[in-house]
Amino acid sequence: MITSIVVPCYREADGLPALYARLAAMSETVDTDMEFVFVDDGSTDDTPTVLRKLAESDPRVKYLALSRNFGKEAAMLAGLRAARGDAVVIMDADLQHPPELVPRLLDEHLAGADQVVARRDRSNDSPLRRTLSRLYFRAVNSVVDVRLVDGEGDFRLLSRRALDALLSLTEYNRFSKGLFAWIGFPVAVVPFRSGEREHGRSSWSLESLVNYGVDGILSFNSKPLRSAIHAGVLLVVASIAYLVWQIVNAVTVGVDTPGYLTSIAAIIGLGGAQMILLGIIGEYVGRIFLETKRRPHFIVMESNVDRSRLPR
Repeated sequence: MITSIVVPCYREADGLPALYARLAAMSETVDTDMEFVFVDDGSTDDTPTVLRKLAESDPRVKYLALSRNFGKEAAMLAGLRAARGDAVVIMDADLQHPPELVPRLLDEHLAGADQVVARRDRSNDSPLRRTLSRLYFRAVNSVVDVRLVDGEGDFRLLSRRALDALLSLTEYNRFSKGLFAWIGFPVAVVPFRSGEREHGRSSWSLESLVNYGVDGILSFNSKPLRSAIHAGVLLVVASIAYLVWQIVNAVTVGVDTPGYLTSIAAIIGLGGAQMILLGIIGEYVGRIFLETKRRPHFIVMESNVDRSRLPR
């Protein structure tokens, strides 16, 4: 049995030696062959150089250097396509995903699970962060067709058949958390406490987190479009009701309501609603446009992996 560890990397040169050392130590505790697949997502530091040196010192280390920064989803997909293991573990390079948890993931897999999810314990998070996370997942689950669980991310083990099912999904705009849930298969959960980031800072900005959250909402259903229809109907009904109320008020009470204030309020409100609805429609049209281009998810600039294992 071969187990592949897939690690997307972006500007992680300082932390990679420590990560590799812990992965190598962990590999001595399990009865399986290992390969370590690192994917450099267009880093601007010495990440590619560090990966070359690790590959020269250990034949189990495989690496791919992408031609530019394509994003974590693309880097993760590149690593999954390159992995040749019977089981594949996805983890981050910043050591917040402890390599020492891999043996427990393997135990659950050998017990029959095709997906073994490492669920992050948020008890040490601040109350504000826990509340915001809970609200986000509640909002997302109300509009998507799959169920996402707070604390469950990319850190997980996939069996070969689960991985093959995942790789058969060819959409360009990928939201892996949703794809993991969509493919199904028996799932086991292993709780863990996230480690501290030992080197550098996270490359996720507030804007990128917001965009990722929007991708999660739009990638799995057309409910926002249906909500736009409902909102439009509601606005029409509200405007008719308001008009009727004004007429009744003028006839029965004789109150002459100035029209310019209500007209301005109605124009501004309806204009804002239209902009929001057009934005939702535009997001879907933009995704259709990107899908029809059929561009590759990534371009590999350098690798010690057989290129035949990297279909576009």
